[in-house]
Amino acid sequence: MPRRRKQADEKLYYSISEVARITRLEPYVLRFWEKEFPMLKPKKNRGGNRTYQKSDIELINRIKHLLYKENFTIEGARNQLRKIKPSPHKKELKADAKGRTLIGMIRKDIEDLLKLFPCLF
Repeated sequence: MPRRRKQADEKLYYSISEVARITRLEPYVLRFWEKEFPMLKPKKNRGGNRTYQKSDIELINRIKHLLYKENFTIEGARNQLRKIKPSPHKKELKADAKGRTLIGMIRKDIEDLLKLFPCLF
């Protein structure tokens, strides 16, 4: 059986500016969260630029949800993310983060298309 290939347009790594657009957060917020959430550690390329993977973006969306929707403090959100036992709430939070990540990526792609074809719109 042939291996399933990833879509050609699905990226492996995203820059901080792309992640900021996808998550609708400012880059300084993302950098601050790296210091506050030990599990958020995007890799850096040779030039020292952050390179985020899809799993990093999903984690950012989970953090955003905990802080902005559920009104956790940073420490409270950190503790929620550290919980080992998968609870129904944690599974729901993960699914919600994946959905928000997908929506953000689609939004970014549409914005990029609009920039390519400004005369059509």
